Amino acid sequence: MTLSPTGVSVKKYNVAIMGATGAVGNSFLRILEERKFPINNIRLLASERSKGKTLKFMGKDYPVEILTHDSFNGIDIVLASAGASRSLEFLPSAVKAGAVCVDNSSAFRMDKECPLVVPEVNPQDIKKHKGIIANPNCSTIQMVVALYPIHKRAKIKRIIVTTFQSVSGAGQKKVIELWEQSEAFLARRAFKPAELPYQIAFNLIPQIDVFMDNDYTKEEMKMVHETRKIMGDDSIQVNATCVRVPVFYAHSESVNIETEKHISPNEIRELLLKAPGVKLVDDPRNKTYPMPINAEGKDDTFVGRIRQDESIKNGISMWVVADNIRKGAALNAIQIAELL
Repeated sequence: MTLSPTGVSVKKYNVAIMGATGAVGNSFLRILEERKFPINNIRLLASERSKGKTLKFMGKDYPVEILTHDSFNGIDIVLASAGASRSLEFLPSAVKAGAVCVDNSSAFRMDKECPLVVPEVNPQDIKKHKGIIANPNCSTIQMVVALYPIHKRAKIKRIIVTTFQSVSGAGQKKVIELWEQSEAFLARRAFKPAELPYQIAFNLIPQIDVFMDNDYTKEEMKMVHETRKIMGDDSIQVNATCVRVPVFYAHSESVNIETEKHISPNEIRELLLKAPGVKLVDDPRNKTYPMPINAEGKDDTFVGRIRQDESIKNGISMWVVADNIRKGAALNAIQIAELL
């Protein structure tokens, strides 16, 4: 125990970060430090490829340990971002050792026994956990943060969303590939795509993840199922198109909704001004609206271009932007850990 600035005793926790050397793992460390998470000891876990590396946290160098089934002894909370296969393999061992796990992969998101949580939307679901809490897909998180206040007021019947997802959502190697392709393209040097199936520099790729039998991609269907689970309403109809764009960080979304009750753009603005985790940036007459370059490194979900859909009775269109590594991954997981 230690004392907070208000004199209240605060318990400190032993925290393990699984996938510590990745982009989200590094973001975990930064955000834990920024938010002064009450840490007693921290354990950094990664694959054999990271053997011998050290990472800095709170001004001190910590060795990166090789992830094994015995890595969780004495650990209270695991923040995991090492991919679905590793989560499926190792997190049951963490739970057996007594830890509560917040998993950033897709491994447990649709597991009926596992809560899928966005703290601004369904914090109450955390209480249902049996050792593992799932962190949703990055594109789903920012959308439901923006839409949930509207759903509570006017009940959303249908969502049509097109995402414009940055390369960092596919991993650090894709960030490097966009940089290298852009340099080569501008220098008129020949290059071949390596990490993505097609050229990403100065191009759009309308495919994220594999195609399913219904011709939607896995990423698109994640948005369908996760939105319903988080918002606690299986009646919401969701249609998603997910596109990879030549942006380094922050995802953007064009979101169109149909509500059961009429709600005006001004009413939505008033709702979002008070909504947790949302920042309203909506002054089109002065060319003020959210852009990924402004969202990078920020915690909020930015919403603008709110307008009536003139093609249907109760339709609204809007533009939603958030940093996919922070709110779309690391921050959301740490907010869950704070609620724990």
